[in-house]
Amino acid sequence: MDKKYYVYILQTVDNTLYCGFTDDVEKRFEAHKNGEGAKYTRSHKPLKIVYTQRYETKSEAMKEEYRIKKLSRQDKIKLINGTC
Repeated sequence: MDKKYYVYILQTVDNTLYCGFTDDVEKRFEAHKNGEGAKYTRSHKPLKIVYTQRYETKSEAMKEEYRIKKLSRQDKIKLINGTC
């Protein structure tokens, strides 16, 4: 079975957005909640997953993560809402 990769966006308790990529969204979300994820989510506790998108390759997922991280908050919200 081929491994799939995902780009995800988390909403934090202080209403910020965090974007990352992984091959297991739920496992990665648990790591973020336990303070074992990214440095950012240690001080901005994750509340919920608000966006996920699947990719066939790690390279595709990393490129999309990079693109999303450069977006404005407004454009990230449009992406989450499916209006972008």
